[in-house]
Amino acid sequence: MRVINNPPESMWPSLIQRPALDTASLDESVGKTLSRLKAFGDAALREFTLQFDQVKIDTIAVSENQINDAERQLPKELTHAIRLAAENITTFHQAKLIAGSRIEIMPGVSCWTRSVPIQRVGIYIPGGTAPLFSTVLMLGIPAALANCAEVILCTPPSLDGSVNPAILYAAQVCGIRSVFRIGGAQAIGAMAYGTESVPSVSKIFGPGNQYVTKAKQLVNQEGVAIDFPAGPSEVLIIADGQADPAFLAADMLSQAEHGIDSQVMLLTLNEEIVPLVQQEIDKQLENLPRKNIAAKALENGCIIYFSNSADAIRFSNAYAPEHLMLNTSDCDRLANEVVNAGSVFLGPYSPEAAGDYASGTNHTLPTGGFSRVYGGVSCASFMKEITFQELTREGLARIGPAVEIMAKAEQLQGHSNAISIRLSKNQ
Repeated sequence: MRVINNPPESMWPSLIQRPALDTASLDESVGKTLSRLKAFGDAALREFTLQFDQVKIDTIAVSENQINDAERQLPKELTHAIRLAAENITTFHQAKLIAGSRIEIMPGVSCWTRSVPIQRVGIYIPGGTAPLFSTVLMLGIPAALANCAEVILCTPPSLDGSVNPAILYAAQVCGIRSVFRIGGAQAIGAMAYGTESVPSVSKIFGPGNQYVTKAKQLVNQEGVAIDFPAGPSEVLIIADGQADPAFLAADMLSQAEHGIDSQVMLLTLNEEIVPLVQQEIDKQLENLPRKNIAAKALENGCIIYFSNSADAIRFSNAYAPEHLMLNTSDCDRLANEVVNAGSVFLGPYSPEAAGDYASGTNHTLPTGGFSRVYGGVSCASFMKEITFQELTREGLARIGPAVEIMAKAEQLQGHSNAISIRLSKNQ
């Protein structure tokens, strides 16, 4: 990893810049996949599953019996862990559900909001090298709490055509009964357009590779909502001299093992800790089954020394990380200065791994600097807010003249007439 000492602010933009992908070829290849999906439905899904996953599938949907049988295939300790995580995630998200209240804006003018669930949503869960059953919980539980009428889950099949039992069990815990063994851009297309087997949805959630991300962006242009733009996962850590180098190394490696394109950055307020962290990384890396992936990711990371915490937190806010860890003796104070981050972890005993699985917060978070404008997935992500208003005649009489003046100023006489015709009528 690069080590940089007190970089001047003029250098920050280059340090903040994420690696750029050449997406021109993706536009063409993913566009062709989506077009074929739109034209040929299930037949295209079977074709692409054989082409990309090397699996021949006859039935696209996972049966009820297969979902119910998933628990039997898993170790008891794993099912108990999934249940614990589900309970904590439910507790956190349930607490955020607040009903809208009716407000009397002025006598005779009342307004209120009502949040209603998106009726049918789609969840994409990657398979590949690390089947993310935890993401089923992170997306399925808020969808259930939001009372979405139908939740569709798509995930790639294994070589034998089966779906990872942990994914199926997590789906069962969330109450998801519609599971389909399809992956990649074709799964996004199926949920966007609908096929003979897969219903179309109004909004698509979930992480994926560059093909999945590009497919989500393309269907979004056609009117299907998505959670937010997604890129490689990332962590930024701010640590002082009190931080344990072993903890810091472990947190950096836990992020790096996600994938070779994962982003890892350590901002240290103590120069002496740098070689200690590097030694711990080398030591712990040797014991990681995914050490080749983690080592490759670390090549793109860096350790930056800042002589004061003010510069460190300003740099962090400029970077806008997906995960921000504050492993400092004054983490509570620094937390108050955070304006851009997906999720923040305070103190030495709040590893990012806890949030990834079971602390209760959501791990589906904005990456690539999008935490400047997006928050993480919540129940609100699965709902839409409808506003209501009710005016009495007296209320309309109070605001009517102002509306008429404004409408005429915008040369919209019809708007003005909608007020005046009511007020001119006898009660």
